[in-house]
Amino acid sequence: MSEKVMIFDSTLRDGEQTPGARLNLEEKLKIAKQLAKLNVDIIECGFPVSSPGEFMAVQTIAKQVKGPIITALARTVQADIDAVWEAIKYAERPRIHTFLASSEIHMKHKLRKDPEVLLEMAVEAVKYAKNYTSDVQYSLEDATRSELGYMCRVIEAVIKAGATVINIPDTVGYAVPEQYGQLISEIIRRVPNIDRATISVHCHDDLGLAVANSLIAVQNGARQVECNVNGIGERAGNAALEEIVVGLLVRQDYFSQFHTEVNQKEIYKTSRLVSSLTGIPVPVNKAVIGMNAFAHSSGIHQDGILKNMSTYEIISAELIGGKAAQMVLTARSGRHAVRHELQEMGFQLNESEFEEFFTEFLVLGDKKKEVFREDLEALMADRLAYTAPTYTLEYLQTVSGSKSIPAAVVKLKKDEQIFVETDFGAGPIDAAYNAIDKITGISPRLETYNLRGVTEGRDALGEVSIMIKYQDKTIVGRGTSTDVIEASIKAYLNGINKLLSLSKVNGNSSPPGDSE
Repeated sequence: MSEKVMIFDSTLRDGEQTPGARLNLEEKLKIAKQLAKLNVDIIECGFPVSSPGEFMAVQTIAKQVKGPIITALARTVQADIDAVWEAIKYAERPRIHTFLASSEIHMKHKLRKDPEVLLEMAVEAVKYAKNYTSDVQYSLEDATRSELGYMCRVIEAVIKAGATVINIPDTVGYAVPEQYGQLISEIIRRVPNIDRATISVHCHDDLGLAVANSLIAVQNGARQVECNVNGIGERAGNAALEEIVVGLLVRQDYFSQFHTEVNQKEIYKTSRLVSSLTGIPVPVNKAVIGMNAFAHSSGIHQDGILKNMSTYEIISAELIGGKAAQMVLTARSGRHAVRHELQEMGFQLNESEFEEFFTEFLVLGDKKKEVFREDLEALMADRLAYTAPTYTLEYLQTVSGSKSIPAAVVKLKKDEQIFVETDFGAGPIDAAYNAIDKITGISPRLETYNLRGVTEGRDALGEVSIMIKYQDKTIVGRGTSTDVIEASIKAYLNGINKLLSLSKVNGNSSPPGDSE
């Protein structure tokens, strides 16, 4: 009988540390609920002591998300551990995760403490955490650059103190598979009480080896793998959840002694939700879930696929809740065809949700000759990232030219009120943003602006992703349209609505720009 490999998802903690990724409370909760549907074993949902907003997000997830173990990160400091417990104590299955570096580089240059002092700090932190819960995980930061003998002493001591999970991170993506596998094997051989704890691994992708290192660690005794959806994370990212899960599943001939309990049918939907809310696009050539993962352009490949899919595909797209072949749709396509395509992509909508989606589809279909799967995906991404708007766009008109002053007329609706403003700018988008600032009373700073074509052709659907900053808040906004100016205005308005919504969630009776 095969052994279970626990999937520890850190998308909401390490994944959110990706440069450019910002999630508010509502967005974190959406992802956490989807991770529960994905059936991951553990959700690490943040670093509570870092900010009041982070604490509130972790606490909300602990209260509302059922099924997986809920954990959060703490340094080996009592205040950190207290904050984690106060945030996660409402969970059905809480776990405290504490960590301390074990490499000479970190101990000498970052911590500047004697290794023996740090060992004692680790033991005391675990003992302190055990006062709150029986499930305590201890991580040895930068383990792959640590001296093995010292690590084994620390591991033995923290297990004796009560640690139930021992994590061996490749914090800087330094390891290579054979070396990492031997490290896990040596720890099992040398630590006498290792049978009282589960070995976990947490690999970064600086050398492109995070998934390979994770899998070889499993072969050598690890039974928990820490990973992130789409492989997002610090620097080059973390081991990709979808690659580890599908790798173990597809290569059962090689990994026959191992299994996970992840619902792989939810992988595609989870990937797109995380991409949409973080504003980090999935690379088209991304393994398992990239747009081109099941696309074939070579004539030889196409011939083989038509005769037998297994000639050039080792993964069935349906396995992850996606669909390999595209169904080309137009404005004349009926509801049945559109619903079928959505279901094939892994999206389930009730009748009212589908009617709203179908109306949006028809509007897009009238603008384009053909509506592709990527167009449907972009429309669904808008719905998944939807924040109940304070302001909605009713009308937009812009003027620009080589010898004219760019101007914009913007009409917004708030409740039953209509607001109209005209303004000028460096270009039509800038002019429209200025008009929106006048109406809302908010003038956020535009940090980044990204435009990409979702599909090919002159009538391609354009997707704009922006990052705006206002006071201490950084927000990602996105919008889609066949008109890139309209998509830009939608993205800006989406960001402002999120900002207003976030202000209300945090208890401000009068959000910025929302006068009585």
